[in-house]
Amino acid sequence: MAQQQPVETAGAPDVRAEESRLRKDLGFWALTAIGFSNILGSGWLFAAMYAAQTAGPAALLSWVAAGLLCALVALVMVELGATRPEGGGTVRWPLYANGRLVGTVVGWSVLLSVGGTAAEISAIMQYAAHYVPGLYHGGSLTASGLGVATALSVLLTALNWFAVRMFARMNNLVSVFKVIVPVLTVVALFLSGTHPGRLTDHGGFAPYGYAACLTALAGGGIVYSVNGFQAPLDFSGEARNPRRNVPAAVLTGIGLAVLVYLGLQLAFLYTVPDSLLAHGWQGVNFESPFGQLALVLNLHWLATLLYADAVVSPGGSAYVGVAIDARHTYALSKNGLLPRFFMRIDPRSGIARRALVLNLAVIVVFMLPFGGWQDIVSVMGDMYLIIYAASAVAVASFRAHDRERGVPLADGHMPGLRWIAPVSFAVAIEFVYWSGWNDLRLALPLVLVGVPLFLLQRRRTGGGSPVEELRLGAWLVFILVALTLLSWLGTFGGSGQLPAPYDSVVVGVVAFAVFAWAVRSGAAHLRTNPAH
Repeated sequence: MAQQQPVETAGAPDVRAEESRLRKDLGFWALTAIGFSNILGSGWLFAAMYAAQTAGPAALLSWVAAGLLCALVALVMVELGATRPEGGGTVRWPLYANGRLVGTVVGWSVLLSVGGTAAEISAIMQYAAHYVPGLYHGGSLTASGLGVATALSVLLTALNWFAVRMFARMNNLVSVFKVIVPVLTVVALFLSGTHPGRLTDHGGFAPYGYAACLTALAGGGIVYSVNGFQAPLDFSGEARNPRRNVPAAVLTGIGLAVLVYLGLQLAFLYTVPDSLLAHGWQGVNFESPFGQLALVLNLHWLATLLYADAVVSPGGSAYVGVAIDARHTYALSKNGLLPRFFMRIDPRSGIARRALVLNLAVIVVFMLPFGGWQDIVSVMGDMYLIIYAASAVAVASFRAHDRERGVPLADGHMPGLRWIAPVSFAVAIEFVYWSGWNDLRLALPLVLVGVPLFLLQRRRTGGGSPVEELRLGAWLVFILVALTLLSWLGTFGGSGQLPAPYDSVVVGVVAFAVFAWAVRSGAAHLRTNPAH
């Protein structure tokens, strides 16, 4: 048999037995609520202000662009979720399609992305400090704040402990609240009175140039805010009729979230008092934007509600994040990156409880070295984008292998994917680049730690020489190293030796070339290691 078989290993009967215990309890609305709740977390409380500071009213274009570009990436992942439904699929698909090196590096990125849940919990502590002083100070958690955050992490883990159906019902309730408060905020702010000409006054529609719209994608928090749309895909193994419900839920979640964010951006632009715009949009600065804006406008009831929701919204995202992290850890155990001990599914609840406990420990550890919400999310977004890029390569590799064998397209395939996959890969890589050198100089070396982990894993499990696996997965190492170098040379926080817009053009050319290389490598891998 071939040297590498991600599923059909000695433990394969255990894998199939545990997979069969997952409950098929999630329908369209439950999946949509999971996706929407995962998107609409702490980002909506900050992003409208930071985006306006960065791009002025032109930030509206950034939201539209982010929605369209995320939809492209989502279409790739939707086909994978519809045609290959599996718990923790975003971890498994790159392993199936591109081998153990890619699977290990992506899996390591997924394990690091547990820090996103730590960011939401940190955000809760920051806003809770409005009511309980002493939890958060100087941009970081205090000792008492860390204790409360740990207790909250335990509570969220406990709520995910019992059953998928209970998780879905509780998430539906939280999602309803998370929809009502932002919509009510938009309506209340507009009813309080608007200032005409806001899209053209104070420097015009694009006071800082249209290039600032790209900067706002990362620097304004827009990418982080729209991120999370993939959540229903990680529950595809627990969905009823996944080929129909998963695609509809993912795209519906993106559409609803972008509409909410556009409404919030417009409300912010039209209701900020003229007295605060003496120095333009860059001069508007609130610690809690919508809460303080409501107080300035004498909407004290709304401010009270917003400060409460500043706990509920990140709490809802953290709640979903704990559940998703458990599915990822379960999948990493199936991949062999973690011991199979963590793959165990409780037969009564259908929950990977051991994975939940491991992730609880990781969340707490992430809150120790980082200063707070912004420090964590500045790195986490890049982890997610690398996973999305690997998914684009995976779906194209599966299709290339099927074409070689003359296999017709399976039910659930997405029309136009032959151009959507490379474009979505390039988009994800550009988003990583636009996040800036200050973030990438930490994030990309962290991801590259997955390479020595792969070598250690191969040494532990034995088998053939890893040279062929290194060759087939070299494209991922190359793009990570190239991004690090281009980020240092470029204009997004780098040295500026590669001027704009040529830096983004070079990144795009490199991305398309690496995508073609990666798909050829994936097809070569699948010839001897067919995915099931």
